[in-house]
Parts: sequence; structure tokens; C-alpha cells
Amino acid sequence: MTDSTTELPVAAIEQRIGAFLEAKTKLTWEPEEDLFTSGAVSSLFAMELVVFVESTFQVAVEGPDLAMDNFRTVRAMSSLVTRLRSGGDGA
Repeated sequence: MTDSTTELPVAAIEQRIGAFLEAKTKLTWEPEEDLFTSGAVSSLFAMELVVFVESTFQVAVEGPDLAMDNFRTVRAMSSLVTRLRSGGDGA
């Protein structure tokens, strides 16, 4: 059984992540904008991002994938989702 997010293109993944961030921060984010250096997103919020990514895109973010750099930008999160869904380990 496939879910509605299985075949999402990168742009759609970025849009969904951006909508989540906008709802939480009341700000609009560019795909390459650093969420953490902006001061609008804390490291504690990063855990909320992990839960959102896992539950929305049905992926498991574990071990080295939990690095803050994977959650620093909308584009980084989209790349992480794409890689995890394809079964790649990035190595």
C-alpha cells in the first residue's frame, strides 16, 4: 500500500515542509535559508522538525541522519527525505 506522499517530487516536499515551518514560525522560508542562524528556530525546535519529517513522509531519521545540518534548510530536509525514501545512506 502506498501513501499519498510516496511519489512526491522535491518541490512538493519542499512546499509541505515550508508550510509546516510557516505555520509554526509565522514566517516564510526560502529553500536555502538557514533556519537556525536566523534565530527564529531553536535547536529544541529541531526535534519537532524530526518528528514532522518522520510522520509526514514515513521515513526514519536515525543515527548520523539526525545531524542538525540535515534540518538547517528546507532544501536540506527535502534532500534528506528524498535520500531516505530511495533507501540511500548517503555514503
